[in-house]
Amino acid sequence: MMQTVRNAAGRLRPPKLSIVVVVYRMALQARNTIRSLLPDYQQGAHPGDYEVLIVENRSRELLDPGFVAGLPGNFRYLLRDETAPTPVHAVNEGVRRARGSNVCVMIDGARLLTPGIVRGLLAGHRLHDSAIVAVPGYHIGSELQQLAVANGYDVEQDQQLLASIDWPRDGYRLFDIACFSGSCAGGFYLPISESNCLSMPRRVWEELGGMDTRFDLRGGGMVNLDLYKRACEHPGVQHVMLPGEGTFHQFHGGVTTGGEAPEARELFIDEIKAQYRRLRGRDYASPRTSPLFLGELSPNVHRFVQYSANRLAGAGEQFAPREAPVLLHDAARRQQQGGAG
Repeated sequence: MMQTVRNAAGRLRPPKLSIVVVVYRMALQARNTIRSLLPDYQQGAHPGDYEVLIVENRSRELLDPGFVAGLPGNFRYLLRDETAPTPVHAVNEGVRRARGSNVCVMIDGARLLTPGIVRGLLAGHRLHDSAIVAVPGYHIGSELQQLAVANGYDVEQDQQLLASIDWPRDGYRLFDIACFSGSCAGGFYLPISESNCLSMPRRVWEELGGMDTRFDLRGGGMVNLDLYKRACEHPGVQHVMLPGEGTFHQFHGGVTTGGEAPEARELFIDEIKAQYRRLRGRDYASPRTSPLFLGELSPNVHRFVQYSANRLAGAGEQFAPREAPVLLHDAARRQQQGGAG
């Protein structure tokens, strides 16, 4: 199922970007996620520049084989058996099998993407040879799904909201039916805790040692936050954010977003925090970086820009950015560099 792309000399040309998407017991939501990665949805991205590796851990609810067989040539699918309750091994195996010089990890296959993410990730990696490119996260719905579930929010309501914006016709309308995820609740200008679409050069991934397999609790515990922090704080990297893009969590009864009673969920969150303390010797704290803000802002995202500015204003000097944020359109960047791409 891998597309064969050759350079002028006739040799196989690896993609510039590999996106690893991990799927487990979320067939409906994963189909939507995969749909949002197709070349006819992603704007300004050539299929030869990126590949998507769908890594599915076996369950009673698998992606339909016919759907998988109909995917374009820059998509690959791996069905694997997993005995541990964590997606960490699936992520690491997916990256090992990836061919791209840059690797993007999506540990949760239930997240819809906006149409400029692939273009933005590639642009971020052109800006700096050690760029860590991150996409902010959102929940579909007017409040966090772990709160909304107490009022009856479920998969049906989630899908009804998608239908109300005629998704996937205009992917930027996802902003109209969403709120910031808990890990991004501070907005764009304050430190965030993680990204569910995080891209880095393969060299940096290898220097980090990939995802730490000691995070062996359900769902990986805090492994995704750990990876984000270690990547952003790695020596010599440039943190790049795409504020005009987003990943949007579809409700599927996940570990921390509504699959259990609130009391059980709080106990589990305490457990994963304790595991992080055991492994890292401290409580988790979001990385303090001076990110470069890259991309375009559709009108749909303006309310989140305003929210972010208000949060920054209310935070005081403690969280004032060390440098002024820079918003750089890719076309303007090329013009500044004399047309270099």
